[in-house]
Amino acid sequence: MTATTPQFTYTAVRGYFEQDEPTANPDPVDAVTLPGLGLIQRLYEGDDGSDRKEGDWEAFARHLDHLNRTGGDKVRYKLIYATRHGEGYHNVKEAEVGKEAWESYWARLDGDGKTVWADADLTPKGRAQALAMNAFWQESAAKLKLPLPRRHYASPHSRCLDTCQLAFTGIALPEGQPPAFQPIVKELIRERMGIHTCDRRRTRTWIAESHPGFVIEEGFAERDELWKPDIRETLPEHAVRVRAFLGELFANDSEAIVSLTIHSGTLIALFSVVGHPELNVAPGNVVPLLIKAQL
Repeated sequence: MTATTPQFTYTAVRGYFEQDEPTANPDPVDAVTLPGLGLIQRLYEGDDGSDRKEGDWEAFARHLDHLNRTGGDKVRYKLIYATRHGEGYHNVKEAEVGKEAWESYWARLDGDGKTVWADADLTPKGRAQALAMNAFWQESAAKLKLPLPRRHYASPHSRCLDTCQLAFTGIALPEGQPPAFQPIVKELIRERMGIHTCDRRRTRTWIAESHPGFVIEEGFAERDELWKPDIRETLPEHAVRVRAFLGELFANDSEAIVSLTIHSGTLIALFSVVGHPELNVAPGNVVPLLIKAQL
């Protein structure tokens, strides 16, 4: 985080989505994309000067605009569609050998002679999950007036770049001409770093050549200088990265609705930073977060 980045405090504003409430199950099943993203019918203050009982997305979008117009100079709100990438080859191998064997041995290798999971690519199932997400966005925008993200951010790992591209390419915003689909590649939202080869990214050149429509952030190194073969990043360290990303997002991006295509570990770090109940988001699924940033 640079010295010029404002020091915000972050809060997940709860009570808008079904996923906002903690589960009583200590080992919750994987969270999946809910119809309408789980938007709850409720009263919205400030909707055209009155309270209206509407559960549709148009009312929520007006409410989000109201929050930002009336919050003052020190408060900002964003709706973040937090997406976990589709199934990758590392997910398949871990499921095959079990978590203990994966952590102690297999995760340290590039592959097993049949499959490569270093900077893991999407499996065919993972690509299908991303395409299903594309259909979900288009259908939800048409039928529910669900507001589509106006900016996209993606982890630099192959599985996130491909998921973002497949999930959002070709989706037109309903109000006039959409901005160009140019997802921004950010190191700060990559998976937890170290030891696991699936979390060692490829080169800047490879990213630029394989995803020419993506914008790679300034200062992005050619080779991965952050991943270490013998040191695994902790959750608190990962959370520091995510907090730094949120600082840049709220300080520099004027869009109120954005998407993040990230990882299970990054999602856990995000939940911890904003105080949202932890969810085990299944591959190829999305959860909405209304986040308040206050100076």
